[in-house]
Amino acid sequence: MVKKNLKSEYHKLVDLKRQEALHDHCGIFGIYAPGEDVAKITYFALHSLQHRGQESAGMAVSDGRKLRGIRNLGLVTSVFNENNLSKLKGFIAIGHNRYSTTGSNTKDNIQPVILASKHKVFSLAHNGNVINAKMLNSQFKHMKRSASSDSEVITQAIYRAPGSKWREKIMNAAPHFIGAYSIIACSKKRMYAFRDPWGIRPLCLGRLKGYYVLASETCAFDTIGALFERDIKPGEIIEIYKNKINILGYIDNLGKKPSFCLFEYVYLARPDSILNNMLVHEARKKSGQILAKEAPVKADLVAAIPDSGTSAAIGYASALGIPFGEVMIKNRYIGRTFIQPEQHVRELGVKIKFNPMKQILEGKKIVIVDDSIVRGTTIKKIVEILKKNGAKEIHIRICSPPVKFPCYFGVDTPNKKNLIASEMRVKKIKKFIKADSLHYLSLSGLVEASGQGKNSLCTACFSGRYPIKIDTHFNKHILEDS
Repeated sequence: MVKKNLKSEYHKLVDLKRQEALHDHCGIFGIYAPGEDVAKITYFALHSLQHRGQESAGMAVSDGRKLRGIRNLGLVTSVFNENNLSKLKGFIAIGHNRYSTTGSNTKDNIQPVILASKHKVFSLAHNGNVINAKMLNSQFKHMKRSASSDSEVITQAIYRAPGSKWREKIMNAAPHFIGAYSIIACSKKRMYAFRDPWGIRPLCLGRLKGYYVLASETCAFDTIGALFERDIKPGEIIEIYKNKINILGYIDNLGKKPSFCLFEYVYLARPDSILNNMLVHEARKKSGQILAKEAPVKADLVAAIPDSGTSAAIGYASALGIPFGEVMIKNRYIGRTFIQPEQHVRELGVKIKFNPMKQILEGKKIVIVDDSIVRGTTIKKIVEILKKNGAKEIHIRICSPPVKFPCYFGVDTPNKKNLIASEMRVKKIKKFIKADSLHYLSLSGLVEASGQGKNSLCTACFSGRYPIKIDTHFNKHILEDS
């Protein structure tokens, strides 16, 4: 019993930072490129989108006659290799990295979803959360179903929609989906992409050697040498065939206000991606500069919790003329070992993942900048470690407003009661984490930093104002008992 408790405690401590973070649903990618090695290109694109999902990875490739796929649990580098990629020959490929927000992390829920029925072949990769999936799923009661994700429900809804061609089925099915969905799909000869009319999750279009590519973020284009062209518009449905784009139409947006996820700028997207014509690094840097005006402090050094707060910390430091530096080194590989450490190492907790530099900390007043506080457990432990290693004062600056409400549109957030800011005021949080001061960026400051209009963003996790009427009892396993 003692041994079991020690083991579970070790895992809890090692994964503190990962658990504390808010996770996006998925990263998706698509390419239509006759004559190119689309499987290998997709592999590298998925590698650059790994931050959006680390539970499983997959791709489907079509040569015009057959559609083949590889899907498995694990990171991109463990799912794909030279041998299995060499077997995926074709001119269309769609790929997916998954973090489960609807449906468990099982092999049955790995994407892309591949449907083969009555001589029809179709594959689909989805980022987001369709909140009426249970209602849609009730229409398929007689269908034998092994998966429990909203993405399979979307695929089945398209398959069963009126129309003889896939483009007709997509046009007829898409208006019935409520929630967040950026989708890349393909048949044997065509690739499709469409986005919910609220435009909640990102989806962009690029060109590679004259061919078309699609991705959740532009960082994927940089990796494969593609050029960013434009974002897929909210509600837009496109078809790519014979290397030409056909805009099939738009999902009715009557009464649907554009609501791009503001948290993409805070944490979810890579800093080198461009979202709505704004470089994410610049948005985060500006958030730090605005935070410096809202909550200045006299200190010796500004540092970030690696790596999510770095851009904002640079902005904060530059605005106040305080040196920016590192006080902790992150061990990026500790979470990938299957070897259990000795007991005394287990007890070190967060130090396994973040190693403080005592010589720099000694007697200093330090400002730590981070993207958000979710449960408060990680930042509390980090403050404790930094003070134990000689820091005179620790001032915490968060480059987003307090996260008080759960997300239902593709970000895996804890229940409201597990969000520390929904249970405690800022003064009480400061006391809980034992910081010398604590300040969050205002919502207006974050909106300003994003460079977007305040009426074009979803701020629900901060404000509780959801762009779509939601069932607050919704949970990620909602389809498993259906």
